[in-house]
Amino acid sequence: MPLSWNEIKSRAIQFSKEWEGESRERAEKDSFWNDFFHVFGISRRRLASFEKAVKKLGNKQGFIDLFWKGTLLVEHKSKGKDLNKAFEQALDYFPGLKEHELPKYILVSDFDRFQLYDLEEKTEHHFTLSEFLQNIHLFGFIAGYEKRTYKEEDPVNIDAAYLMGKLHDSLKEVGYTGHALEVYLVRMLFCLFADDTGIFERGIFLEYIDLQTKEDGSDLAMHLAQLFQVLNTPKASRLRNLDESLEQFPYVNGQLFAEPLPFAAFDSQMRAMLLEACALDWGKISPAIFGSMFQAAMNPKERRNLGAHYTSEKNIQKLIQPLFLDELQEEFTKAKGNKRKLQNLQKKLASLKFLDPACGCGNFLIVTYRELRELELKVLKQLYRNQQVIDIGAIVNVDVDQFYGIEYDEFPVRVAEVAMWLMDHQMNTKVSEAFGQYFVRLPLKKSARIVHGNALRLDWEEVVSKEELDYILGNPPFIGKQYQSKKQKDDLLKTFGKIRGVGNLDYVTGWFFKTVKFIANTKIQAAFVSTNSISQGEQVSILWNELLKMGVIINFAHRTFQWNNEAKGNAAVHCVIVGFATFDKRTKTLYEYENSKSEPQLLEVKRINPYLVNAENVLVSSRKTPICSVTPMLNGSMPNDNGNLILSTEEKNALIASNPTAEKFIRKLVGAREFIRNQERWCLWLVGANPKELRAIPEIIRRIKNVKSFREKSTRAATRKLAAFPTRFGEVRQPESNYIIAPVTSSENREYIPLGIMDKNVIATNLCNIIPVEDLFLLGNIMSKMCMAWVKYVCGRLKSDYRFTKDNVYNNYPFPKNVSDKHKKRVEKAAQKVLDVRARYPDSSLADLYDPLAMPPDLVKAHQQLDKAVDLCYRPQAFVNERNRIEFLFELYEEYVGGLK
Repeated sequence: MPLSWNEIKSRAIQFSKEWEGESRERAEKDSFWNDFFHVFGISRRRLASFEKAVKKLGNKQGFIDLFWKGTLLVEHKSKGKDLNKAFEQALDYFPGLKEHELPKYILVSDFDRFQLYDLEEKTEHHFTLSEFLQNIHLFGFIAGYEKRTYKEEDPVNIDAAYLMGKLHDSLKEVGYTGHALEVYLVRMLFCLFADDTGIFERGIFLEYIDLQTKEDGSDLAMHLAQLFQVLNTPKASRLRNLDESLEQFPYVNGQLFAEPLPFAAFDSQMRAMLLEACALDWGKISPAIFGSMFQAAMNPKERRNLGAHYTSEKNIQKLIQPLFLDELQEEFTKAKGNKRKLQNLQKKLASLKFLDPACGCGNFLIVTYRELRELELKVLKQLYRNQQVIDIGAIVNVDVDQFYGIEYDEFPVRVAEVAMWLMDHQMNTKVSEAFGQYFVRLPLKKSARIVHGNALRLDWEEVVSKEELDYILGNPPFIGKQYQSKKQKDDLLKTFGKIRGVGNLDYVTGWFFKTVKFIANTKIQAAFVSTNSISQGEQVSILWNELLKMGVIINFAHRTFQWNNEAKGNAAVHCVIVGFATFDKRTKTLYEYENSKSEPQLLEVKRINPYLVNAENVLVSSRKTPICSVTPMLNGSMPNDNGNLILSTEEKNALIASNPTAEKFIRKLVGAREFIRNQERWCLWLVGANPKELRAIPEIIRRIKNVKSFREKSTRAATRKLAAFPTRFGEVRQPESNYIIAPVTSSENREYIPLGIMDKNVIATNLCNIIPVEDLFLLGNIMSKMCMAWVKYVCGRLKSDYRFTKDNVYNNYPFPKNVSDKHKKRVEKAAQKVLDVRARYPDSSLADLYDPLAMPPDLVKAHQQLDKAVDLCYRPQAFVNERNRIEFLFELYEEYVGGLK
């Protein structure tokens, strides 16, 4: 166990006194360094193990004065010699060292002067023996103290995970698999971390592997098995003749090393991998993110992009701050200077209990634990700022056994348990630094309770009693309906029971439902990250209708934002965070984002509804007919032809060139992409075609035959029936008049969804919606800012792109009531103006015209005039912002649907 800083300082004073003014001969250097390392608690026996002989540059034999593999190289010179040359001489030894042996520090001295070089931080410090005490903190790494900075993107996290992944593969290849392999890797992970952070005396695990095992790796498994047994045995129960190299390891307990495992098998390459892993600075590794990377490293495919496999700290903070941390910080601020309040706050911190029912490798639990410990440390500094603390262990009350998790896969369960201990040790080190004495919780007596099981099938009361629990949090698996396995679909059916529409829900909704059921009539608060689909589109009414019945109240929420860790190649997911309970909180907070990548704007609101809007709990359900008296919207025509009725421009031209009579059967085809990007596609439109003429064109007959064959082979009965009509699109909805066209999907980056009026001879596919009327008033309304506000909050999304659907968006849209002719004509005129301005740019597609950076000023102005005209149809007062609009629209929607009941 490392010495306390007070003891180190006391020894440093003694060391300086003894060696100042002495006659210093090179013969005395061994005594000098023995005394120097004694200051930091390094024994003579340990010092004797530091190797000295090494090959220098040019293959010459050299002797390092002191060499602590992977940590420190010491070069000593006679008094008055050039220490810069001594540093250069130290660097000459590097070519003869293995990768895992390279030191992080170089120290050169001539008895009087010291120069310490930190090779990783690229810093150097020069001082004299008389200034040793003032610089003692620089040598904290020798004693096991070292200030750490944890960077999410630090390569050491990825390097470490990658090496562990390679070890995993190598062990698996020799037949060491399954549960035994997972536990074995987690044990090695603990040892690697312990070796660099003061749980073990620094570097003893590396030294044990390096010095006690053969280079061919043949006896490595035997030595590791013996070490694991030692780590599980109290000092008093160990063999009296146990080798010193094993006796120096502490008793760990915590059941981590208790289970007997079959012997593994190593070779020279695998031993080299482990030594390489030992050489990394595990003290820099963050348990909060390493667990996820470690898990990903076990999969060779995921290993290629390890940086993508963790939840960033920033995103975790978005959830935990409003859930509990902000209130606790505020309590601390108010308690400062008041001993009783501070003591009560510490008791509260030590009593809080947290559950993550989809915890993975424990990211949310680990960060939450760290934040509680950080806050407790602030409290302790206030309580004991004028007092000497004798026993740190007696005053630290927050512990890992306040945390509970459920995880489906066993390996992350084991990683999460260990990662919580590792974070505990990091925080103990911080407390040690604050109070000047070493504090470590060994043997391990408490642990987080992480249960291996299916959270949607388990009784959560068996994990933690709801009477004891305070918070439920996490990031449950999203998994859209189309990607769910049969077992996952069954999980949802079991969770929701006979609720209608369960088959349309994302997997994550199971956690919302089960949580609300669990916390009903309690003071437990919860918050989850979810795909934004639970707050928009068809899932809202299905899910939230049930949650509202159980009394759920949303107390804070982050509207849609991009959830990623900014790792290269990492696919972004568009998410929301919803904080909820079954009791009302006085303050409700809504975090809004200008776009999915921007920083949030905080709003205090009276209420938050399932659409994450400051409005009443209105649920917009999918409906087949409009709530207002407007022309119905239809889906476009769906080919269902496997591409056989569709033609590119080249195919169209070739067909006409070989069969000129085919031209009469070819129509322009437009879907969302063709409409927005002005791309050309064509189709065979054979409605009412003369069979004799068709038979005269072999290419058309070939394509018809392919359509018939494709439909006959379908697994859907409805498609097989369509095989009887191979000349027609699967679903024909083409109007006989010009029509309004609305692409089903459009980028969220556009301020307006581009809509238009299309000639009746242009065939619209099912990727567009159509309104079979040339109505400028109707067109003006649905391409206004007012309708866009409705779309943003109510529509479903494809990633973050808007989905303008008829059943959810158009049929529920509350059009203005009782519009005067004057206002109606104004909208018609403004809508026509938008179309006219677009026509001024014949070479630009709608994608060009509606690009927010390239949108022409005259088109912007035309839309602004249209927005104003539509706004006046609703009310004479201006709408200040989008929030005003959506709140007004939800109220109007309530009026409309109330009249339909």
